[in-house]
Amino acid sequence: MSEKLDVVGIGNAMVDAIIPSNQSEIEKHDINRDSMNLIDENLKNNLHESYSIKEMVGGGSLGNSMFGITSFGGNGSFIGKIKNDEVGVHHAFVTFDDGNVEAVMAVYRYKDGKIISLETGATPMPK
Repeated sequence: MSEKLDVVGIGNAMVDAIIPSNQSEIEKHDINRDSMNLIDENLKNNLHESYSIKEMVGGGSLGNSMFGITSFGGNGSFIGKIKNDEVGVHHAFVTFDDGNVEAVMAVYRYKDGKIISLETGATPMPK
C-alpha cells in the first residue's frame, strides 16, 4: 500500500438518510424532490421523529471531490465528523503497490461519545 497521500480532505462528513416516502409527504415538508436538499436542524429532528430511516449512506461535496481526485489517479483520504452526531464517517482511497485502488469507508455509530457499532466497505476502482 502506498503511504503517500496527495490530498487529505477534512470537513463536514455529510450523511444521506434514506427515508421511504411519497409525493404528499415531500410536499408536506416543502422538500424539493428533484434536487439535493440541505436541511436545518429543526427539519432534521422532525423527519427523524416522524419517519423510520431505511438506510444511511455517505454523501456530500467533500466525499464526492475525494472520489474525483482518486478517479483521476490521485491518492487521498477524507476525514470528518460533525457536531456530537450519532454517526461519524471516514472515507479514503487506498492505492496498493500493484496499482489497484479501492474506495474504503467506515461508518461509526456513537452513543454518549462512544462508538457502539462500526460498518466498513470497500469498492475496487476502475483503472
